[in-house]
Amino acid sequence: QVQLVESGGGLVQPGGSLRLSCAASGIVFKIFDMGWYRQAPGEQREFVASITNAGKTNYGDSLKGRSTISRDNTGKVVSVQLNSLKPEDTAVYYCRLRGTNWPSDDYWGQGTQVTVSS
Repeated sequence: QVQLVESGGGLVQPGGSLRLSCAASGIVFKIFDMGWYRQAPGEQREFVASITNAGKTNYGDSLKGRSTISRDNTGKVVSVQLNSLKPEDTAVYYCRLRGTNWPSDDYWGQGTQVTVSS
């Protein structure tokens, strides 16, 4: 059973930084990519960043230039560094894993809250 466990969320002051991590387990298929999305109250979920199994990165407009995605050598732990955070970055951040058989293999974590406030 695929599990995605997110960590690193919390309360940070405007201008601060956070590092979110997502650890995947139970993977029995080939990974296409892993990434992060976010959803603020009353808003649609939006793309933050992703990294493919080949190491290609992609960034959404909302945090472009203020975020950096990376992965470990196993390819099953993905982290995103969020910098210069603003109150409007407050949201629940979700990890997503897609296999090469996507959309059949498409998994989400439970989310981690990021709150940017003074």
